[in-house]
Amino acid sequence: MQKRILFLGASQSQIAPIIYAKEQGHYVITCDYLPENPGHKLANEYHDISTTDKEAVLALAKRLNIDGIVAYASDPAAPTQAYVANYLGLPSNPYSSVLILSRKDLFKNFLKEHNFCVPESKAFYGYTEAKEWLDFVALPVIVKPVDSSGSKGVTQIKAKDELKSAFEYAMKYSKEKKVIVEEFFVKSGYQIGGDSFLVDGKVVFASYTNTHFDKNCNPMVPVGGSLPSVYEKPFLDKFHKELQRLMTLLKMKTGAINHEFQFDQNNNITIIEAGARNGGNLIPELVYHATGVNMVKYTVDAALGKDISSLKMKKPEGFYAYYVLHALQDGIVKDICFSDEIRKNIIQESIYIKKGDKVKQFRGSDCTLGIFIMKFRSEQEMIEKMDHMNAHIQVEIKGVDTFDL
Repeated sequence: MQKRILFLGASQSQIAPIIYAKEQGHYVITCDYLPENPGHKLANEYHDISTTDKEAVLALAKRLNIDGIVAYASDPAAPTQAYVANYLGLPSNPYSSVLILSRKDLFKNFLKEHNFCVPESKAFYGYTEAKEWLDFVALPVIVKPVDSSGSKGVTQIKAKDELKSAFEYAMKYSKEKKVIVEEFFVKSGYQIGGDSFLVDGKVVFASYTNTHFDKNCNPMVPVGGSLPSVYEKPFLDKFHKELQRLMTLLKMKTGAINHEFQFDQNNNITIIEAGARNGGNLIPELVYHATGVNMVKYTVDAALGKDISSLKMKKPEGFYAYYVLHALQDGIVKDICFSDEIRKNIIQESIYIKKGDKVKQFRGSDCTLGIFIMKFRSEQEMIEKMDHMNAHIQVEIKGVDTFDL
């Protein structure tokens, strides 16, 4: 029998589950407020409704008598997915828990309340209160919206006179109009990202990526992730245990979890994120290349209440990475340059720009210009190239000198 499934969003990064659902013979419905998004063309029907308008999405879901709802690779849509699914009795997680995971202020408070290792932080609706609180914490601090995704609106400041511009920048990306200020966590080694998956409340699968940054534009926004992780199994097991503890406390039951965490100098773990959704930047596709585990399939099947008990932990075989194509300056694209060496590594690519397009300096995921998935011969090659990718791939801007390839 054909199932009716509603996808919240249809951007380039959300196409994979739409294609899978169509291949399975399901009736696909998409909604968001961007009719030009490419996934809508693949759907059986599209509705111009914001994915964050939970009451409007609920009304649509009731009218269309859906069998499942998916918020793939979208933090803002995750609470809506849970709200609608809870109301209709469809597979999902508790709305209150998903909201905690989606709101940085609620998440930090929850972590602190339950004795997780977490930096000091506080959220503010107004700049004046934030400025006063800054007198009681050590610099540097991170300033970010409580409810944005893809590192949009995030700034690290090292002096108090930088707070005002950082606060205003963060506020632009906050629907709640609330900004969190957080002490800077001094990490040891790579930040670890990736996707996990819950079955009946258990974290049965997890991928761990080394997170890479570009200090030439915004050192707070990831530009890539590589796997397998450089950390040894005892370190990853320690994180797995903390992630499971968090999921149990929140009574989370099913679906993908996009996670980010760090170790400090004493090997204490702090969980940066644990969003109730798949990761963006083609992370599920990266995981599939490395492990053969189809996170797209499990996400759609879980949303429809299908049996997903076959999902098991599987280690990566080989060395893989995703890389976000980005610009180091605002301007007009003159060309996209590749070294001969990196061409051999690219196994999948999605480029969203062409010569003559206007682009912005990479400050968040909204400035993503494309994504590559790469395969390497060794861990050494993977880490070396990923940490120095500006020597291999560049967006050349008219009138601006680029680095020598």
